[in-house]
Amino acid sequence: MLLTAIVAVMWFLEAINSIDHDSLDTAAGIMPRNAGHVWAIFTAPFLHVSWTHLIDNTIPFVFMGVIIALWGAGRLALVTLIVIVVGGFGTWLVAPADTNTVGASGIVFGYATYLFARGVFNRSVVEILIGIVVAVVWGGALLASVQPHHGVSWQGHVCGAIGGLVAAWLLARPRTSAGPKSGTGKPADSDPLSRALAS
Repeated sequence: MLLTAIVAVMWFLEAINSIDHDSLDTAAGIMPRNAGHVWAIFTAPFLHVSWTHLIDNTIPFVFMGVIIALWGAGRLALVTLIVIVVGGFGTWLVAPADTNTVGASGIVFGYATYLFARGVFNRSVVEILIGIVVAVVWGGALLASVQPHHGVSWQGHVCGAIGGLVAAWLLARPRTSAGPKSGTGKPADSDPLSRALAS
């Protein structure tokens, strides 16, 4: 339901954008190093420059979002928030001056690197295999998107990918048995950040 709601917001905003001559992109996109506009890191991922741009992002966003959501809505929300903050702030810092960055592709890259890295951090064969599947399906397209292209923010893609790695590290399961225990006496299958938010 959370994933559906996020996609619905993106499509609703693009409908408004289309009617209003893309004014939302100008008003709420990431403007590098503009201190008074840094809040746009939270709005830019939900805006797109065209329906084609939105569709191109929606397909991998849903594909990878569904996989992350298998671990619960809370996990999906945390990964998305971390990627938005890290990726958005990174884009705000390093993107060229006088540019305006919008689109969910930064989140897509963050989801991808999260799925690639979580199996390594968790030492889970199953999760590593999931990362391999994602790499096989989307790896080529993602790598092509980090190459400089006119009108494409490769900086947003790279920073989003870094956000995914940060999310995988922050949300990794504890590796020692000295941590909190579950009712079965085994280490609780949750990360420190999730436990803190749940308390």
